[in-house]
Amino acid sequence: MEDSDDEIKKLYAEAIISYYEHPHNKRKLESADAEFKESNPVCGDVLTVYIKVKDKKIEDISFEGQGCAISIGSASIFTDFAKGKDIELIRKFSVKELIDLIKIDPGPVRLNCATLILRATQKALSKYKG
Repeated sequence: MEDSDDEIKKLYAEAIISYYEHPHNKRKLESADAEFKESNPVCGDVLTVYIKVKDKKIEDISFEGQGCAISIGSASIFTDFAKGKDIELIRKFSVKELIDLIKIDPGPVRLNCATLILRATQKALSKYKG
């Protein structure tokens, strides 16, 4: 059983690398309704998230910036997930839910990398007055 668990963990780690090498939604979203730049000074990661809202749902979301495989991979996965979701769901989305979504345990040292996109998105939505 342990071999199977190790294989699954390896597959999810490979998925993060793939998202890092071929990120989804990595672009500046023109005419965004909300945006926020967030950084992780320990690692040097910097992301700016852009959000377009329609009918209280995230119509489109994208990001720009640079970072490690975990931060870019998490940003790709999370932005794919967030499209079409109610903004209140995303405002309340927890770190645990994000870790469940990306399917890897980044550990305490890399947790800030994995959650950078979540922090940026929630701060952008807290500024949104729509």
